[in-house]
Amino acid sequence: MQFRKLPQLMAGVLGVTATLIAASATQAAASTSQPTPVVSPAPHDATDLSATSIPPERIKASLDAYSQWLDVVAQRNEVAGMATAVVVDNKVVLEREIGYADASTQEPITADTVFRLASLSKAFATAVTGLLVNDGRFSWDTKLTDVLPFFQLKDAQASSAATVKDILGQRLGLPHNTYDQMLEDNVPYEELVRKLDEVNLTCSVGQCYGYQNVAFSLIGDLIYAETGDFFYHQVDKRIFFPLGMTSASYGRDALESSKSWARPHRPNGSHGWISFDPKEAYYRVAPAAGVNASLHDMELWLIAQMGGRPDVLSPELLDYLHAPGVPTPSETHAAPWRHARLTSASYGLGWRVFTYAGETMIFHAGEVEGYRTMIAFFPKYHIGMVSLWNSPGAIGTDLMPMVFDSMLGLPHVDWAGVESDPPANKAPAKPSRRKRHNQHN
Repeated sequence: MQFRKLPQLMAGVLGVTATLIAASATQAAASTSQPTPVVSPAPHDATDLSATSIPPERIKASLDAYSQWLDVVAQRNEVAGMATAVVVDNKVVLEREIGYADASTQEPITADTVFRLASLSKAFATAVTGLLVNDGRFSWDTKLTDVLPFFQLKDAQASSAATVKDILGQRLGLPHNTYDQMLEDNVPYEELVRKLDEVNLTCSVGQCYGYQNVAFSLIGDLIYAETGDFFYHQVDKRIFFPLGMTSASYGRDALESSKSWARPHRPNGSHGWISFDPKEAYYRVAPAAGVNASLHDMELWLIAQMGGRPDVLSPELLDYLHAPGVPTPSETHAAPWRHARLTSASYGLGWRVFTYAGETMIFHAGEVEGYRTMIAFFPKYHIGMVSLWNSPGAIGTDLMPMVFDSMLGLPHVDWAGVESDPPANKAPAKPSRRKRHNQHN
């Protein structure tokens, strides 16, 4: 498996076999018929939560409701395909797949179908960076100019101040999504990263939030310079292999070499989907958006992020990665559920840190044309979700707060619109050009 058009990267070979036994619900057949009425979860009292646990009966009711909502999504054909899981106390308590890996052949989605993760890749980059910091290879405060002579910003003082933590914490001072458009127009990463000195800064380094894909991926160059090994080899050895993520990989060739992989889809008429070939652009910024993984892989990753694999990711490292960093107030009103539930938002290291109904939620989403992804969890309660789907639209992300609201005993709100009649002849949502730039992931 080799990276296509990415000279500095080579394919890593994955080893180890892992078996994950999880509860699985029956896949509902997609149709355009009127769905069976959904029963909303019973009202809960949020005050009956203990310090660290949620009542088992509440978890069961929440999972039953989620399964019904997924039935509606399948019946309405709101996604080409989706794989989703809920984890509680390091155990997979719901695993569900609906729809197709390829609508044209009707190959079904399974828990082993590999998806493109888009910006969920960033957390793998920050985790392997943390492991190398722990090894003493470099520090979070290592200056980029000390390691990468080609790195320059428009302001010389800013260039000399920028650190590893600044690029991974999205606080380099660059405008949002700098050079993403040129990346999509097939300008090589190596050229773009050397043009950062042509961009006017929006603030001093470390002082404001500016989401990046190109600049974020400088961590790959730094890791190679400091270790003599390719960035993705380090992820393979330090994360994929020990966690048993046997189908996880980097690059488009690796995606297309998978035994089962989800093709990206776009809307086809009012109730259909048409697959197309994955685009190469964001694979060129591998640390920011280069990972492919299955639901089984991501269940293991979610368990590790919630502290279930301290032999791989220590509690101290996780606390550092998940700590609130630069404020991101615009994230609190990017969707109706965010406006209602979030009281604060910031960016940690490859993760968003939200205050959700008074509780800390760790979250990230990903989006690249034809794929959407979401992962979120509450460290206090050891509950989390991950969803991968191969078509546009926010349905997976909008279902997430419905499940968590139910588990936390919050008022029930149909954030995803699955309990009301769909508009007549509703066509699947088309992504805007702006959304294709991973703007809010």
